[in-house]
Amino acid sequence: MRNLVIIPTYNEIENIEAIIRKVFHLSEIFHVLIVDDGSPDGTAAKVKELMGEFPNMLFIEERKGKLGLGTAYIHGFKWALEHNFDYIYEMDADFSHNPEDLVRLFYACRDEGNDVAIGSRYIKGVNVVNWPMGRVLMSYFAGVYVRFITRMPIMDPTGGFICYSREVLQTIPLNKIRFVGYAFQIEMKFNAYLFGFKIKEVPIIFTDRTLGQSKMSSKIFKEAVFGVVMMKIWSFFKSFKR
Repeated sequence: MRNLVIIPTYNEIENIEAIIRKVFHLSEIFHVLIVDDGSPDGTAAKVKELMGEFPNMLFIEERKGKLGLGTAYIHGFKWALEHNFDYIYEMDADFSHNPEDLVRLFYACRDEGNDVAIGSRYIKGVNVVNWPMGRVLMSYFAGVYVRFITRMPIMDPTGGFICYSREVLQTIPLNKIRFVGYAFQIEMKFNAYLFGFKIKEVPIIFTDRTLGQSKMSSKIFKEAVFGVVMMKIWSFFKSFKR
């Protein structure tokens, strides 16, 4: 089984080398694809330097300008399918997602027969470190709101630490995914759910970044709030047969 971890970056020079080295020292083999949106801080240059140390394991796709998290992942998904990877992962560069949990997501799919494994902050209480209470509450109740509108039984629908099987990404019409922020994460999960794929939430501890700057904004949050309603409406006019 071939694993690919997709890590979108914009100005992650403080984290990128450490996160790459951590992934390559796990007990299972994971390849890494960096999708960099023209970071002016030298993130891409550092990745290229490390590619010499990790040939055929570390890859980079460079884009011009900040084009959004969702489009970065879609770009990475298509690259992964073209290069015949079996399991494709979303992960942040800032260590808010513990790379060691990649192995648990892998086992949840390969060994337990799930098509999607979500690293969940809320499947066993609230497992978030270093967030202010206001942001924790906003995130938690966003999940409540998403479940109410979509009827999707996922406790952490906005989470961005995920393993998708190849079949899921081949089935979801990636060119028709509309959103780019939190709503992108919801839209991908909603599609997987409506297509009838088997989804499991794996409990993780989410730790807010200690280096670099957060990319979260009110625009991204508003997209999620209004986007969920649009997703539900659009779902009535689509076919989800596979």
